[in-house]
Amino acid sequence: MDAPAKRSVSIDGHRTSVSLEDAFWRALDRIAKARDTTRAALIAEIDHARPPEVGLGTACRLFVLAESTSKR
Repeated sequence: MDAPAKRSVSIDGHRTSVSLEDAFWRALDRIAKARDTTRAALIAEIDHARPPEVGLGTACRLFVLAESTSKR
C-alpha cells in the first residue's frame, strides 16, 4: 500500500492536481495506452464525464474500477 501521489495535469488549458495511489496512476497509464491516447487526455475525458459533486481523484478511481470490472 502506498500513499497518494499528487501530479499536475492540464484540463482544457487549466492546470489542476490529482492525488492518486501509484496503482491507479499505473492503471490510467495502461488504459490510456490501450486507447492510444495520453494519460492527460484520458483524465480530461474522465473530468468531463463526472458529476460536479464527485471529485476528480474519486472519479479517476471509479473509472479504473469500472474498466477493470468490465474486462472480466
